[in-house]
Parts: sequence; structure tokens; C-alpha cells
Amino acid sequence: MSSDAAPVLRAVEGRAAYLTLNRPPALNSLTHAMLRATAEALDTWEGDPAVGTVVLQGAGERGLCAGADIRLFHDDARSGDHRAAQAFLRDEYRLNSRIAHYPKPYVAVMDGIVMGGGVGLSAHGGIRIVTERSKVAMPEVGIGLVPDVGGTYLFTRAPGHLGTHLALTGIAVGAADAMLCGLADHYVPSEALPKLLRELAEAEPDEAVARHTRQAPPGILAEQRTWIDTCYAADTVEEIVERLFATGDVAAKEAADLILSRSPMAVKATHESLRRAARLDSLEQALDQEYRVICAALDTHDLPEGIRAQIIDKDRDPKWSPATLAGVGDADVERYFAPLGERELGLG
Repeated sequence: MSSDAAPVLRAVEGRAAYLTLNRPPALNSLTHAMLRATAEALDTWEGDPAVGTVVLQGAGERGLCAGADIRLFHDDARSGDHRAAQAFLRDEYRLNSRIAHYPKPYVAVMDGIVMGGGVGLSAHGGIRIVTERSKVAMPEVGIGLVPDVGGTYLFTRAPGHLGTHLALTGIAVGAADAMLCGLADHYVPSEALPKLLRELAEAEPDEAVARHTRQAPPGILAEQRTWIDTCYAADTVEEIVERLFATGDVAAKEAADLILSRSPMAVKATHESLRRAARLDSLEQALDQEYRVICAALDTHDLPEGIRAQIIDKDRDPKWSPATLAGVGDADVERYFAPLGERELGLG
């Protein structure tokens, strides 16, 4: 399947339509053409009475999707011409909303790595499957960005302050923790996926999935809820970090160190994004807000620098500006939420 040249594969078998992201060497990272192809497939299958279920999966053994092909954002941020990145984001966010409201069962197979834009294509679906290989994350703060594709909406609906923990650290979670946080629904061992995928062609998706659902291996977040909910309830990122260090818990200290290693500007913009998203009524309103925030990030130093360090030069040594949380003022954060006028996304 993955040898096919098309970056998105379409197939209909029985009552199921299968959409396969097909860039395995790039961990199925999303290009603009892939977004358009996915949207076109969903349009076609919505109007096809023979299609009862849509199934999203990734080619290769490593994961569903590692997110957007972010070199586009690096190039746009450096050039000062953001039209290509903004067009990508508009189509991506509209697709996220479409998936959330798709009228037919939408089954997302979140096997392996599922990050960033991959979360947007899967976690808004109606039936979300994880395996023992799943690693689900929104790691945007590590490249100078803020969680998007509806990530702020999902995180603010997670129990307690688990979503804040995931957003500010950018850590990846396994199957049990993804389900605990509301990012997935069912655990299916990876060895059972081929049979499940075949059965979806003939059976109702709920019935087919139920036959293969098992108890997920234990996660780690449930045991960490006490310090997570206490520390991340603080009003500022600085106080969150202080509380994390003060617990004396090794995992809490590691979380604090992670936050301090991320872009200070992105971390503070993320914290404020979550606070505001918690007060919004819909995914679409959150997507509108995220669009403003990401458009603002395109004009920052940290976005191209973070992508350079993580993706292009891979030296893993970004030089953030400002370099510390103390250097990011309230006005700096507020700029991320400035209205865009005629350029607003307008979903909500």
C-alpha cells in the first residue's frame, strides 16, 4: 500500500471507505495537498449511500501522522510572506471541524505516533482507537508554537489539569493516558488491527470495535493527578514551575525542566490560550482563536528558530527570545489574540 506514489490513498471495500495517509518516510506528515485530498474524499463518501463507515489510518509501521510538514511554516516565517501557511491552516482547521461533525461513523486508527495535525485528523473523530504502540502528543511548545487543530479545546476538556500538563510540557502519552485525557476511546492490540479493519467492511463499526477492545496497559497520569492538579492550578506559568519543583516528586521536577526548556513565549501563549479556550462554547470557536494565535506566531523569532533546531539543523539547541519566562510580558502574550479583521477564520 505504502509503495503507491499518492500521498493519500482511497479505497472502498464493502460498506467501509479507507483513507490512508501515505508518506511513511516522513511519518505521514501533512502537506496542503493531503489536506485537500482528505477533504475531497470525505465529501465524496458523505454522498455515497454505499459507504457506511470512514476509516483513517497511516501507511507504514511507525505511526498515523507526525503532524504538519512544518518546513512550510519555517519558510513562511523567515520570508515574512505568510500566505501559504495561512492557507494551509484555514483548510486544516476547516477539515478538523468537518471531522468533528461528520455524519457517518469516522474511525481513526491512532496506532504509533500521532502528533500535532495527526491529532486534529483523529481525536475529533467519533471512534478513536489506540494501541500499545500509540504515542499521542501536541508538542508545539518545543518549536515556538501553541497547540492548535482544536488541541486547546480538547485539553481544556480533559480531567482536572491534565490537559495543561500535556500542553505546557509537550509530552507524548500512551493508550491508557490518551483515553483518560479524552483523546481516544478504545484500546485494541496492534496485532488485532488487520482483522478489525477487514471486519469494518461488513459490520457496524461499534460492534466490530467492541469485539477487539481490550483493557489498556496501565498509564502513568492517573497516579500523578495529585501533583498535576495542584501545581497546574496556579495562575501563572512561573508559579506552576515553582510548585512543580517544590513537590519533591521526580516526575514533577522533570515536568518543570521540560517547561523551562520550551519556548517561553510559546509556553505563556499556550497557558493563556487554554484559559480562554476553557470559556469557549465550541470547537469552532477554539479553532478561530487558534488561528489568530498561530498567525501571530508566524511573526515571532521563536517559530523559525524552533523548527530550525528540531527539524532542519537538528542540533536540539534553540535560542529562544526572550530566553526566560520572566522576559515575556503580558503585552507580548496579548498580541497573540489580536483580532484579524477580514482575515479571521470565522468558523465559530
